[in-house]
Amino acid sequence: MSVTKAVFPVGGLGTRFLPATKASPKEMLALVDKPLIQYVVEEAALAGITDAVFVTGRGKRAIEDHFDTIFELEHALDRKGNRKLLEEVRKITNLANFAYVRQGEPLGLGHAILCARNLVGDEPFAVLLGDDIVSGRVPCLRQLIDAYERLARSSGEVVGGVIAVQRVRGPEISSYGVIKAEPVAGSRRLFRVRGLVEKPAPDKAPSDLAIIGRYVLAPAIFESLAVTPRGRGGEVQLTDALRDLTVERNYPLYAVLFEGRRYDAGDKLGFLQATVEFALANAELGPPFRRYLRELLRRRRPARA
Repeated sequence: MSVTKAVFPVGGLGTRFLPATKASPKEMLALVDKPLIQYVVEEAALAGITDAVFVTGRGKRAIEDHFDTIFELEHALDRKGNRKLLEEVRKITNLANFAYVRQGEPLGLGHAILCARNLVGDEPFAVLLGDDIVSGRVPCLRQLIDAYERLARSSGEVVGGVIAVQRVRGPEISSYGVIKAEPVAGSRRLFRVRGLVEKPAPDKAPSDLAIIGRYVLAPAIFESLAVTPRGRGGEVQLTDALRDLTVERNYPLYAVLFEGRRYDAGDKLGFLQATVEFALANAELGPPFRRYLRELLRRRRPARA
């Protein structure tokens, strides 16, 4: 079955960006000229997603408004003859069919996904986190969907899911879910997952393959989420449910070492790095911004004795 639905958990409090996110969603922070969440939805659309389910919370109305039609704005742009901006605004609304469900309490990523169960139904679906921005020649999610569909065809069994991983070494590994994995024969980037650990100590990590915010999951994950107790931080951890899915329920789970560059835009430094690199890649802003950076570095370079 092809993957056409995606869940976007956006109900988090965005505490790492306070006070900027006190009254505004973290997902609406502008990365050059678009909010973070739009980049993620655009990636999903390019990967073939047609139905987007947002799991929201208090104070997230701006996300709904961003992907909705704003008649007054479109009318004003049309009246002024600004066709380019008008098309840009309309394109946002047409990225997917949007639906929204409320997460009553911020009880973690696993709980947020479980809230979308009735809207997803009994079919495989994607999950994309709004503060992971991934650039690449082939959308990261498309790489996962291709692997999921290929594995389902070739194995003849129900695949539990395919998750995206990147290599992380050193102390930073303790900020991620980490997989215990074995390479799949004939592939340099595909792994069979044999175990998962949430935020291990660096010397306890089973590998250097860390999970990032892109998943393709079978609907069986909902059964695991429904019985997963609250874990670290009193939250329902998706990593715990994935462990139940593959270790206890014997659904095969795979990981793809994706091709591309991932930015942790939920972190202040990661957000700044993404801002600089996306601005440099922008056709209009890139050349003057590059000149500005060169001049800035020249002015700040210490004078030679």
